[in-house]
Amino acid sequence: MSTIPMVSFETHMALSRLYADYALAVDSGQWDLWPEFFTEQCVYKLIPRENHERGFPLCTLSFTSKGMLKDRVYGIQETLYHDPYYQRHVVGAPVVRKVEDGRIHAEANYAVFRTKLDKESTVFNVGRYIDTLVQTPEGLKFAERLCVYDSEMIPNAIIYPI
Repeated sequence: MSTIPMVSFETHMALSRLYADYALAVDSGQWDLWPEFFTEQCVYKLIPRENHERGFPLCTLSFTSKGMLKDRVYGIQETLYHDPYYQRHVVGAPVVRKVEDGRIHAEANYAVFRTKLDKESTVFNVGRYIDTLVQTPEGLKFAERLCVYDSEMIPNAIIYPI
């Protein structure tokens, strides 16, 4: 068994709070908050597990800057037409995998449930976050967030952030 790097209690609490705040923001529909969890030059990808494990670059969503995340928010709010739904994230405790060159590499499992206004709740997307985080003057931010989902099947479309 490999050793897990230690981070200070304060850093671990900040990491846990970031994950909780992220879920709260995307579940509440406050889309303008979503890009603020990331650095200016960031990566956000939604990728099937099989592609990730095989090193295939094909992603369901791929954004490479905070500006692209803001463009997605604009799309959600102004141009995308879809059946409205609520989503609810259940996120496991983040595990620090390594700390290197001022970057924290962490992972956490997630499950996202979707509730359409006239239907029951269903499991929408399940997987794990593979994150690279950096300390900024505003606190910890994601430099990279890979949402690696387990199933190859995606119901309909991904509109909101995972």
